[in-house]
Amino acid sequence: MSKTNVEQLKSYMKSMDAKEKESFAKACSTTVGNLNQIIYVNGKCGAALAIRIDKASNGSVSCDFLCPEADFEYIREKALSA
Repeated sequence: MSKTNVEQLKSYMKSMDAKEKESFAKACSTTVGNLNQIIYVNGKCGAALAIRIDKASNGSVSCDFLCPEADFEYIREKALSA
């Protein structure tokens, strides 16, 4: 995953204070440290965490960018055709 893929997450969290970051991380079932590691070290996360981040940010941080190797469009199409 390239650095640009985590820019949404970085920008989203940049405006938060420490308490808001903790609350956001908890809503994502992770830690602020793990989110920072995604942004500054790993540059990627798994599909399940990407979806939780997308949901907790109300779509401001797209799971498609956090985990581009997952075919979320396929899942969306299957859900619509079911």
